[in-house]
Amino acid sequence: MVKGCFECCIKCLGGIPYASLIATILLYAGVALFCGCGHEALSGTVNILQTYFEMARTAGDTLDVFTMIDIFKYVVYGIAAAFFVYGILLMVEGFFTTGAIKDLYGDFKITTCGRCVSAWFIMLTYLFMLAWLGVTAFTSLPVYMYFNLWTICRNTTLVEGANLCLDLRQFGIVTIGEEKKICTVSENFLRMCESTELNMTFHLFIVALAGAGAAVIAMVHYLMVLSANWAYVKDACRMQKYEDIKSKEEQELHDIHSTRSKERLNAYT
Repeated sequence: MVKGCFECCIKCLGGIPYASLIATILLYAGVALFCGCGHEALSGTVNILQTYFEMARTAGDTLDVFTMIDIFKYVVYGIAAAFFVYGILLMVEGFFTTGAIKDLYGDFKITTCGRCVSAWFIMLTYLFMLAWLGVTAFTSLPVYMYFNLWTICRNTTLVEGANLCLDLRQFGIVTIGEEKKICTVSENFLRMCESTELNMTFHLFIVALAGAGAAVIAMVHYLMVLSANWAYVKDACRMQKYEDIKSKEEQELHDIHSTRSKERLNAYT
């Protein structure tokens, strides 16, 4: 009985798609870092703009920077939900395809369906990989902005009497007509540099960027896994066709031999 349970466990472990499992864990970790840290970094950006740059929300339906940040937050929610479901689907596909590969002599319809599903997921994963590349490039923009701000804060402590300014119009956060500028000689700038909020927001954006990069790596990993599964399932289809043709030929030969044996027996009698 112990031996039977051990063999059953080994059989179950052998059917786990470990490559898909690793890619799924990496995808969930990357998406969690991007969504969680990105959401908190956006909230910290709102506080910095309102506290130190003295910006206020525009009344009405005007599309300002705060509205854009709210939109980005909803996009983060959608990304988290969508890729949670997509990771589950890819894991199911991994189990399905692994089962089809393990059972090369099973039903031909199983391997054909697995091949079609793998081809579909290859195309979809490739599109998602391109999308995550765009997300990674977009996430690098706030990292660059905060790096400039962090550098200005650092330079003011190294160089006494330096008068450096940061104008939000440089980054397109406000329109040209609005002057939202903060300089090193102002009290708000000194309070912002001394606060932990700026440092925390900057590092949250860095972690979000790393999470987006991890999601890109997970998509590449998925592409390799899906391509390998598609090739294996394709070989399984060919093997099944070969076995079917071979079985059919053997059956025909058996029928021919049976017929000839009957004819010889009838002729002898």
